[in-house]
Amino acid sequence: MNRQPFPGFPARSSLTPLPDLFFSKLLPETSSLSELKVTLHIFWRLNQKKQATKFVTYDELASDRVLLEGLDGVTDAATMLKGALESAVDRGILLHMAWGKDGQSRDIYFVNSEAGRKSVAKLESGEISFKSLPQGRLSVEEKRPNIFVLYEQHIGLLNPSVAEELKEAESLYPDSWIEEAFQEASSLNKLSWRYISRILERWSTEGKGSGKPGRDTKKERDPSRYVKGKYGHLVRR
Repeated sequence: MNRQPFPGFPARSSLTPLPDLFFSKLLPETSSLSELKVTLHIFWRLNQKKQATKFVTYDELASDRVLLEGLDGVTDAATMLKGALESAVDRGILLHMAWGKDGQSRDIYFVNSEAGRKSVAKLESGEISFKSLPQGRLSVEEKRPNIFVLYEQHIGLLNPSVAEELKEAESLYPDSWIEEAFQEASSLNKLSWRYISRILERWSTEGKGSGKPGRDTKKERDPSRYVKGKYGHLVRR
């Protein structure tokens, strides 16, 4: 069968990033074509995913017709896929986890990057957990840190008076607001509970997304600020 030559990449092709070390370190050491194909396919597949914790399952790979057609050779494609994954894990390109529920075990793979290692550590510690989705898919369920953990992470040790204020704030505002208020204060290097509580109070009264925290909106709305001063007598109210 005569194969038609590839016509070339179009002008606007989407791109899949690969670490430089893949070319300088791993590519020269990889002699298995199936391992190389599976590894590249996983990088491409993870790049398509939008969630923060990125992984692929064996079931996802085993049901990909294009990948399996590319692996079909001397032995069957499923055997080659398993061998390629084991080899990539042994080489340190991929990280492997097994997740079991209802007596069934699922094989999950991460790229051995800083993000991948952090994800595995969070899963092992219980900070995040797998959850089942329809059609047998998997996602992760992230547990939001409570207000006391956020305070100690960003500001320091709790004292009893602040703890009471934190309890009250936790009952008044959504968890997502509290987390974002800490992040916003951190980005502005204004890490104090007083400042963070002002952000939350402003969001509660003016609506979230009303502008930068800490601004004096009363002053901005007061027309008198534009007619006072040296030339105030020239401005008609």
